[in-house]
Amino acid sequence: MAKALRRKAAEQAPLPVRVRTYIDGVVRELRLVTWPGREQVRATTAVVLVCVFAFALFFGVVDYLLAWGQRLLYETFTLAG
Repeated sequence: MAKALRRKAAEQAPLPVRVRTYIDGVVRELRLVTWPGREQVRATTAVVLVCVFAFALFFGVVDYLLAWGQRLLYETFTLAG
């Protein structure tokens, strides 16, 4: 019952009041965040970059092999080959 009354009161509040309440809540939550240090950010960034390049290499090789296989099939089963 109390939640319903609070929700109804919040719905009837003017827009500037609702926006200010939202911003206050966001600021309050951001104060509770534990932000990573510089070394942790560097380490995780390095891991992300290594993974991106590893996946790019992997997918490049797979793409090349599939294209080679497709070209081989087309040359084998067409008259132009």
